[in-house]
Amino acid sequence: MRFALNHILAPKLPLEQFFAAARSLGATEVEIRNDLPDVVTTLSPAEVRTAAEQAGVTIISINALYPFNVWSGDLPARAERLADYARACGAKSLVMCPLNEGKPVAFDDLVAALTAMRPILRDRGLTGLVEPLGFPVSSLRTKKEAVAAIEAAGGADTYRLVHDTFHHHLAGETEFFPDSTGLVHISGVADAGVSVADMLDPHRVLVDAADRLENIPQIRRLLAAGYDGPFSFEPFAAEVHDLPDPIAAARRSMDYVRSAL
Repeated sequence: MRFALNHILAPKLPLEQFFAAARSLGATEVEIRNDLPDVVTTLSPAEVRTAAEQAGVTIISINALYPFNVWSGDLPARAERLADYARACGAKSLVMCPLNEGKPVAFDDLVAALTAMRPILRDRGLTGLVEPLGFPVSSLRTKKEAVAAIEAAGGADTYRLVHDTFHHHLAGETEFFPDSTGLVHISGVADAGVSVADMLDPHRVLVDAADRLENIPQIRRLLAAGYDGPFSFEPFAAEVHDLPDPIAAARRSMDYVRSAL
């Protein structure tokens, strides 16, 4: 398996230091964000491209376009701007997250959004990474529905799935789609006092022996089925962000995952 790093692992690190930290862990693939930290509105795409080239890393994604499945208002314009930025900075793909506010989105609207987004991505040589969110309030919880919508939109040449181990567990999903998966996000939940239904992003830490999300069985299943893409660390918990050395903690988590497989 090969590891990647999402900038949310260490959002206090400036971009150049984050890229260097990835290389220090043996990772050559990274994800940048437009929220925490917000690289997209604080650095020019040329600055990002130069930093990546100097560090010797590949930007596998910008995270994220939200809510991609509500194709109205300013979303089409935001999608084009983010895609332009991705192409200019050298990113390979855009992570696309669905509405997560307790409001349903019809399947036909999901298909329409994927259909509308497809030429924006294709014209710029980008892949769309569709990430179902397993929260009860999410409008797209399962990879099964995402795969069906991608097929209905004729988008198999443009879209891939994000298999997020946290969201896979929250959704109670048992199906894996390794042939349709382009990226895996990994994080753990160690808090024994929170129910699965109440798990939220702030509970997401680095994977260790206390993990409740069955990361190791999920990773084993993906590898056994032939998935050969990156496994990107994506911990949202402030307790990780506030560590004196989150990169050392990531190294320990990498070591644990390797030893447990």
